[in-house]
Order: sequence, then C-alpha cells, then structure tokens
Amino acid sequence: MASIEFHNACVDFPIYNANGRSLKKRLIEVATGGKISANDKGRVTVRALENLTFALNDGDRVGLVGHNGAGKSTLLRLLSGVYAPSSGNAKIDGEVASLIDISLGIDPEATGRENIFMRGILLGMTKGDITEKLDEIIEFSELGDFIDMPVRTYSTGMHLRLAFAVSTTIRPQILIMDEWLSVGDEGFKHKAEARMNELVEATNILVIASHSRELVMHTCNRVIWLEHGKIKMDSDPGTVTRAYFGE
Repeated sequence: MASIEFHNACVDFPIYNANGRSLKKRLIEVATGGKISANDKGRVTVRALENLTFALNDGDRVGLVGHNGAGKSTLLRLLSGVYAPSSGNAKIDGEVASLIDISLGIDPEATGRENIFMRGILLGMTKGDITEKLDEIIEFSELGDFIDMPVRTYSTGMHLRLAFAVSTTIRPQILIMDEWLSVGDEGFKHKAEARMNELVEATNILVIASHSRELVMHTCNRVIWLEHGKIKMDSDPGTVTRAYFGE
C-alpha cells in the first residue's frame, strides 16, 4: 500500500540580499513562476507552490502538465523528499524513487562496475541488493569488457546505458519521473521502452511531468495541471489535455 496526501502544502524560496539586486532579474533566474512576498522576518521570498491539496493512492498514474516555471519540478522534488513544505502538510507513505536525473552520482574516474554500486546506493539499494542484480545490470547495459573501464572512456551513449540500466533496476512503491526515459540506439531503445513499461507496471503510484500529450494520454489515468504554483485542474487525462493543449 502506498499513498500521498497534501493539504495546503506551500514551498517558498528565500531571496537573499534582495535589497542589493533587481528582484525582477532574480525572479527570472529562479524561474519559479511564483509570487514575490515577504516572510514574518521581512525576508523576500518567492512562492513556488501554493496551497496544494490532493491525495494519491495505489493505482494512480498521474501526469503533471504546465508551462515552464509552473512548479512541476518543484513538486517532483517535494514528492522526492528534496524539499519540505514551507507550510501545510505533505504525507508520503511508501518507498519513493526518483528518476529525475539518472546520471546523478556517476563518477567519471570510477569504473562502470564501481559506479553501479555508487548509483545503486544513492537509489536506496543495499550492497547485497546491488550484488544480487549486478550481472543483470551489466548484461542489460551491453557494455561488455568496458564495465571495468573508467566511465570517462565511455561515449555518451554508453554512459547513458549504464545509468539507465542501474536506475531502472529498482522497484519502488512510488516512482517520480521528469519526462519518459529513452536512451540508446534503436535496438537499445526497444529494450529501454520495455524496461520502463515493466517498471511503471510494478509501481503502486507514478507521478510524471511531461510536455507530451500523447505520453500523458497513453500512460496516465489522472492529470494535474499546475499554473503559477497552483492546481488549475485535476481530472481525467481527456478532460485536462483538452483544456491544456486544446482540441
């Protein structure tokens, strides 16, 4: 069983040295699309998410849509535990894994094999879990003898295959994604697509931010439309995509 409950959850980012710089310029830099205000100490803040209230349960496959700066990435990071609410409540029950940056933790000076362990640990796996799945990860990556070479000797495609093979080995209850993962040449993309479908099928709750109408319609059974850090619409994919993308 997995569940997510938000009640009036807000995320505020403080802007330091606000008196010594252009607030307009700073706001563009943070690109939150939120509102400028001040906290009780008079410090200038930008509200990236405002009063989000929703609940997700087993079987929910939720797409997040909205323009750049609408708060999608901030919400994904809040769900992943990177941020905590500035106010309100966010209750998350279940093991969470984030595939927002599959190359996080990859050390170019370490070998592919060593990086499998480092990336796996960052994903919450134990050394025993990684050892058990090591051969499967290496075989899936198609790196062959390169698995014992430093990652700095890899091509971009090899690097991504390694990161993808490790990151999609997990089977969390709650999966957080920023767009659908697809890597490699045509042959590997077919394997990657099958692996992604398997991963999504196994997870209790999926939350994925996307700009693709087709992806949202194909993958999700619910869509949340964010605008300026607020929920503008929360309904079935057909209803929201018609309103957001147009007929």
